[in-house]
Amino acid sequence: MAGLEGMDQPRGDGRATAARWSPAVEDEHAVKALELFGNPTEAEVSLPSRPESAATARRLAQVVVLREWRLGPKTAEDTVLLVSELVGNAVRHTGARVFGLRMCHRRGWIRVEVRDPSRGLPCLMPVQEMDVSGRGLFLVDKLSDRWGVDLLPRGKTTWFEMRVADH
Repeated sequence: MAGLEGMDQPRGDGRATAARWSPAVEDEHAVKALELFGNPTEAEVSLPSRPESAATARRLAQVVVLREWRLGPKTAEDTVLLVSELVGNAVRHTGARVFGLRMCHRRGWIRVEVRDPSRGLPCLMPVQEMDVSGRGLFLVDKLSDRWGVDLLPRGKTTWFEMRVADH
């Protein structure tokens, strides 16, 4: 990814990087990602459908929630986790070349959308304690207040919404 050299990109499916993310640290990499890729609150940000793009999407979510919207670290942590799950699904299951990330904030709510060109619907699967995969939508279902999928003429948008305490 041009311009992100040396920015701890995940290897493989990106799960190890997600576990080490700290919402208390507004790192310069998040601000750099915003400068390089654009602001997902102003327009949809297109990212290549590769595992390493999950790190970029997490950084964009982090800087938007903490700096732009000035919401708390718990909201940032949950948002970053759920962004990672939706992006992971888009990368693993759609066969797309790119996906789009959009973030919206209205009084008392945030909404995050991941758009891809596949019309295949994601499934909320039952999760067992020892499962090592398939937890993405389970987490989205548990941590968000609402989530869903909007079918588009060419693809779909998978989204979640969370109630937030505005300052």
